[in-house]
Amino acid sequence: QVQLVESGGGPVQAGGSLRLSCAASGRTFGRYTMGWFRQAPGKEREFVAALSWAGGSTSYANSVKGRFTISRDIAGNTVYLQMNSLKPEDTAVYYCAATNKIGLYVQSSDYNHWGQGTQVTVSS
Repeated sequence: QVQLVESGGGPVQAGGSLRLSCAASGRTFGRYTMGWFRQAPGKEREFVAALSWAGGSTSYANSVKGRFTISRDIAGNTVYLQMNSLKPEDTAVYYCAATNKIGLYVQSSDYNHWGQGTQVTVSS
């Protein structure tokens, strides 16, 4: 059984930074694509970033491009989301996701493993 556990969320002031971590366990993720999504109150879950684990390719939502960076820990099954220049509109629950499809995917329906989420609150 695949398990994803996020950490690193919390309150931060606008302009600040946070780094989210997603620890994966249960099986190897050598061929998995990893993604980050977020969901704000009253809104649908939206794509943030994705990383093709095997190839290292990345994709970002336009709203976070240039501010967020997705990366991986080659030594272990951990993926990160470095978030800089945070804005109040980045406030949401952030979810880590994984799919065994090869490639980059931005639709939540393409992912079949999800973490429990971590809250990020950006104050102005």
